[in-house]
Amino acid sequence: MRSGNAEWILWNEPPPVEYRGGAVAIGNFDGVHRGHAELVRVLRESGRPAIAVSFDPHPLQLLAPERFLPELTTPSDRAVFLRECGADGVCFLKTTPELLKLAPTEFFQRIVREGFSARAVVEGFNFRFGRNRTGDIDLLRRLCHEAGLTFRLVPPVELEGRPVSSSRVRETLVAGQVEEARRLLGRPYHVRGKVGTGARRGRQLGFPTANLEAIPTLIPGDGVYAVLATWNGRSAVGAAHIGPAPTFREQERRVEVHLLDFVGDLYGEELTIRFLRQIRPTRRFADAAELAEQLRCDVEEVRRVAREEPS
Repeated sequence: MRSGNAEWILWNEPPPVEYRGGAVAIGNFDGVHRGHAELVRVLRESGRPAIAVSFDPHPLQLLAPERFLPELTTPSDRAVFLRECGADGVCFLKTTPELLKLAPTEFFQRIVREGFSARAVVEGFNFRFGRNRTGDIDLLRRLCHEAGLTFRLVPPVELEGRPVSSSRVRETLVAGQVEEARRLLGRPYHVRGKVGTGARRGRQLGFPTANLEAIPTLIPGDGVYAVLATWNGRSAVGAAHIGPAPTFREQERRVEVHLLDFVGDLYGEELTIRFLRQIRPTRRFADAAELAEQLRCDVEEVRRVAREEPS
């Protein structure tokens, strides 16, 4: 099934003909960070079409749902980013118990050889495949050699002496370090949600907010952030607050965005916010008046950050 920038297929059905006979890279590609971008670059060098193969849902949701954490990207966004990196096609295998039970050699034969008719395979240094992730790079290299396929291993991309990885991106976001996450990703991190009805306290303070609900991806750590919001073909700079409302003794974690110089109704709209910089941590204020004064300072800081953004 084609949807937007990608194909979704069962593991035992053939992909579209234009996805066959080229170079293949398989992985979760969560976040599509700089390391993934380098892998796609090598993939394009290794053969055309250059096909990125991923999984939906994430295998951990079936194998150990109690360990599963929100992903950095939705599958549809992942497909967009992989294509922007240069992939000719993105294909998601629908994750099923049967797929997860395939032994590494069977996975290679059924998916890589028979399914995609690959002529080349490109993978990162930590790639694992097959039942219980028992297949490793050494086995994959041997299977490719025996089948007459080109195999290329992509070493890790490092920043400040550490490999760029999805887990590293996740760590920085949980810590609220959105600028560091931006360096690792090569673009600002974003979340997307539907605007719902909040407590309307922001409006009473003179700073109305859009309250984002049903966000499917990882939400950064608590704090106030300078963001760029987009919706329905429009955009605005904003100040986003993530976390509880300790001034009002509320513990529920929310994502609220005040759009600068915007007047209008956003209820029901799908809003995307891209994180530019953390302005300050979340903290409790003595009263609403002290909070309102701090919000005025936050807005001025957000304006300054926005002026420094490249056009």
